[in-house]
Parts: sequence; structure tokens; C-alpha cells
Amino acid sequence: MQKSLKSAEYSRLIDLLVAVRKGVDVRQETLAKKLGKPQSFIAKYENGERRLDVVEFITIARALGADPTKLFKDYVGGKGAAKTAPKRQAK
Repeated sequence: MQKSLKSAEYSRLIDLLVAVRKGVDVRQETLAKKLGKPQSFIAKYENGERRLDVVEFITIARALGADPTKLFKDYVGGKGAAKTAPKRQAK
């Protein structure tokens, strides 16, 4: 089984969060400040260097004004931003 950090499915989940952030026109720095985290926290999970847990996913979604339940349902249902969001380089 492939580690989830490098999987296409995990990448699709992160792409969804990135698309939401960009869709509401929030910069990484602004989101980080709302979360009380450094900007590097956002950059690392968006670039596939850090894995999010479910609690962090919920907190980030809410900080962006999104419904985490709807986002997760969209993800599970195959909806997402993988086709529109730029691909991250695998490390």
C-alpha cells in the first residue's frame, strides 16, 4: 500500500483545499495567521511535504469559510480540483 502522502487520492484532497483557498482569494499568509500557524505550515501541506490529519482538515476548511462535511463528501464522491489545480512535484 502506498503511503497516503504520496498517493493520487491524498493529492486530490489537498488540491481540493488549495482550490477552496484560491477560490475565496485567501493567500497562504492570511490563512496561516487565521490558524495561528507559520506560513510554512500551509506551504508544506500544499506542496505535499506534510500530511494533514482530519482535525486539521476541518480547521482549515472552517478557516476558509467552507463546510468541511460538504468538502469531504465532494472528495469521497469523486469531485475535486485535481483537473484544475496545478500538480505538485513528487519528492
